[in-house]
Amino acid sequence: MSSLDRLLMIVEDDVSFGRALRKSFERRGYRVTVRQSLEDVEAALPDAPPCFAIVDLKLVGPSGLECIKSLLRANPSMSIVVLTGYASIATAVEAIKLGACHYLVKPSSVDDIEAALLGREANGRTAFSERKNSIKTVEWERIHETLMEVNFNVSEAARRLGMHRRTLARKLAKRQIT
Repeated sequence: MSSLDRLLMIVEDDVSFGRALRKSFERRGYRVTVRQSLEDVEAALPDAPPCFAIVDLKLVGPSGLECIKSLLRANPSMSIVVLTGYASIATAVEAIKLGACHYLVKPSSVDDIEAALLGREANGRTAFSERKNSIKTVEWERIHETLMEVNFNVSEAARRLGMHRRTLARKLAKRQIT
C-alpha cells in the first residue's frame, strides 16, 4: 500500500484526542490530516480526498453523520469508522446506512480502529463495539449529552430529560462533569 493509499482524515473536535490519534496512526505509516468540523472537512476534500476516515459522531456544529455524506461524495470507496462516546442503536444504524463501514465506542484502541478501517473488504459485516454499562452509567451519559446540547443550562436539560430541576441538580452534585 503506497503512502497515497494510506491517506487518513480524522474528524475530531477534541484537539488533544485528535492529536493523539494522529500520532498513533502516523507511527503506523499513515499520512494523517485532522479536521475539527464539517466546514474543515469540506474545505480539505478537493485537494486530496482520503482513503480512510475516522469521524467523531458528536462535533461542534453539524454532526459526524453529515461528515460521512461529504466524505463519501468525495471518495465513494472510502472506509469510514464512526467513533463515539454516546453510542446508540439509532445512530449506529444511521451511520451504517449513510455508508460508514464500522461504528466503535470510545474508548477504542488504535488496533481496534485500524482493524475496522482495514476490515471492510475482509468481511462486509459491521463491527459494533459492545461495552457493559450499568444503568447509572447510561443515565449519566444521557445527562451529560443533554447538558452539552443545551450549553450546560440545567433548567433546559431537566426539561428535556423529563425530570425536576432539583433532581437533576442533586445528580450533578454527586458526580463531576468532565
